[in-house]
Amino acid sequence: MQLNPLLRRASVAGRRAMRRARLLRDNRATVMVEMAFCVPLLVLIAFGGIEMSNLTLVNTRISQIAFNTADNASRIAFGSNLSLPQVREVDINDIFAGVAAQAVGLDFKKHGRIILSSLEMNPDGGQTIKWQRCYGDMPINSSYGKQGTGKTGTAFKGMGPANKVVAATSGTAIMYVEIAYQYQPVAYGNWLGPRTIRTEAAYNIREGRDLDTNNGTGVINPSPSVTPSTCP
Repeated sequence: MQLNPLLRRASVAGRRAMRRARLLRDNRATVMVEMAFCVPLLVLIAFGGIEMSNLTLVNTRISQIAFNTADNASRIAFGSNLSLPQVREVDINDIFAGVAAQAVGLDFKKHGRIILSSLEMNPDGGQTIKWQRCYGDMPINSSYGKQGTGKTGTAFKGMGPANKVVAATSGTAIMYVEIAYQYQPVAYGNWLGPRTIRTEAAYNIREGRDLDTNNGTGVINPSPSVTPSTCP
C-alpha cells in the first residue's frame, strides 16, 4: 500500500524529531567529559592523602625509635654482683642494631643519624657529655656538643631545648638520644620539599653504673672487641 507523500514526509519528520529529542536527553557524553576533568584531581587528592599519612607514620616511627633507644641504653648492665655494671662498645653496637631492625623499610642508615650521649655531672658540679656514639650516614652533629663538652667548669648546663634542659645528678647518668632523618616521599617529593624529621628522648640510667671505667671515658671494649660507633 502506497502512503500519501504528505504522510510519508510527516512520518520521516516525526522520526527525525524523536531522534533529536533522544540526543538532547542523552547526557552520557557530558558525564564522560566531567569525569575526564575530575579523575586527575581525584587521583592527586588520593595520593596526597597517602603521602601525608606516610609522613605522619614515619614521624611516629622515628619518635618511637628515639624513646626505645634511650630506654635500652639506660638498661645496659654488664658486670657481676661484685662490681658496678659497665658499658661496653659491644652493648652500644647492639643497641644500634636494634635501631636498624626497628627502622626497617626506612633506609635509616643512609638517610638518618642517631646520636647517643651519656650526660653526666663533671667534677666541678657542671654537666658534661662523657661519651657519645653515632649510627647512620647523615652528616649532622649533636645540637649540644661533642664528646667531652663541659668536661670542666659549670658553663654547660645540660641537654635539651631551652625550656626543657635536662641535667644529670651526681653518681648517675642520662642517656640522651637525638635523631635526624631525611624523609623519603612516596610520590610527592617536589610538592613536600626536603623534610628532615628531628626528635629527642632521654632516660636516666636504671641502676648504678661504673661511670669512671676505662680511664674515665665511661666505655670499655673487652672481648668480644668491636669497632666503636664513634661519631665523625
